[in-house]
Amino acid sequence: MSAVTVKRVGHKGADLLAPGNTRASFDAALEAGVDMIEFDVLPDLGPDGKPDTARGRLLLAHDYEDAKRADVLGLGDGLAHLADSRFDGIELDVDLKIPGYELRVVDALRAHDLVERTLISTTYPESLARIRAYEPRLRLGWSVPRAKRDYTASVIYKLPAYAAVLAMQQALPRRAAQALVARRCDALMVHWRLVTPRLVAAVDGAGGELYVWTVDDAAQIRRLVAMGVSGVITNDPRLFR
Repeated sequence: MSAVTVKRVGHKGADLLAPGNTRASFDAALEAGVDMIEFDVLPDLGPDGKPDTARGRLLLAHDYEDAKRADVLGLGDGLAHLADSRFDGIELDVDLKIPGYELRVVDALRAHDLVERTLISTTYPESLARIRAYEPRLRLGWSVPRAKRDYTASVIYKLPAYAAVLAMQQALPRRAAQALVARRCDALMVHWRLVTPRLVAAVDGAGGELYVWTVDDAAQIRRLVAMGVSGVITNDPRLFR
């Protein structure tokens, strides 16, 4: 696989090698030879128990259960670590979980001189529009689908979930191409179940990139690379070897 130009992306750093969204996980991803490190940013909860997108501390956490960790990093500390010269040349994928704090994240990236090597991804098109207007230099990734878990693994929801997957596989190539041509995004970040040769061709034809999440099987990574995707996101970057 080393001869194939696919970006090797570490999910939360290298979540199977060290707890995700931590310095240790970022270091493990670097040691494993990734090209890009993905991590999550979430605003802390306010006194009312709701996300404080305007003033709450920005945390490196996937969700609010994850944010309860004693060692949870603030965005500034995480970016300072990734701005170290050891990470020179490593791209960043900053994944935003909800709308409302996008410009604060952009300001933090500017402060650490990381705009040029960062892609910001989210499932919310309105967030992408705000970022595009505020900082045109940033690359943007539209993440699909917006789902909290894999419903195809549920006995109850399995059949309707597979029907929904098939419908999305049919519709996504056209929607992806439209979004890319209109410059609403520069890349698609797509769950592996939705990736098809038609989607790869549509994204490529529109001049975009296609990143696939989250793949922890070496054979499946090889299939995706052969299909021509731009990058694969995994919890275990050692699989790329």
